[in-house]
Amino acid sequence: MRILLTTGITIGVILSILIGCQQEVDIKTAQYAVNGQKVYRTHCQNCHGEKGEGLGNLYPPLTDTTFLQTHRQELACIIKHGTSGELEVAGKKFNNTMPASNLSAIDIAYVLTYINTKINKGKNLYPLEEVEKNLKNCK
Repeated sequence: MRILLTTGITIGVILSILIGCQQEVDIKTAQYAVNGQKVYRTHCQNCHGEKGEGLGNLYPPLTDTTFLQTHRQELACIIKHGTSGELEVAGKKFNNTMPASNLSAIDIAYVLTYINTKINKGKNLYPLEEVEKNLKNCK
């Protein structure tokens, strides 16, 4: 009986720790997304649209999850330093210039988390550490 009770308590403690860690990540993701929405509205929405739908043939949508996943390591650099030249997104070619931004690494992490979680209904956080690492590798 004592062994059963000890085992039950141990399992309960382990589950509490695991659930607690998961909730912390979810809370951080939600905080990043809320802050990212503010950044998006101020710096991105005019060209990419309220829901990331893009603007006709001028500016690409931010709803192509395949593009976002394939270019995940480059996204922070694109936001920070801008881009020009031809770009294919969602099967459509765009050839326009995106200007460089004055956004900090944390603002970039916020906006990428917002794009991923709110516009594309994903669950992934873009942590500040990942953005900082990717910014060091910009070409």
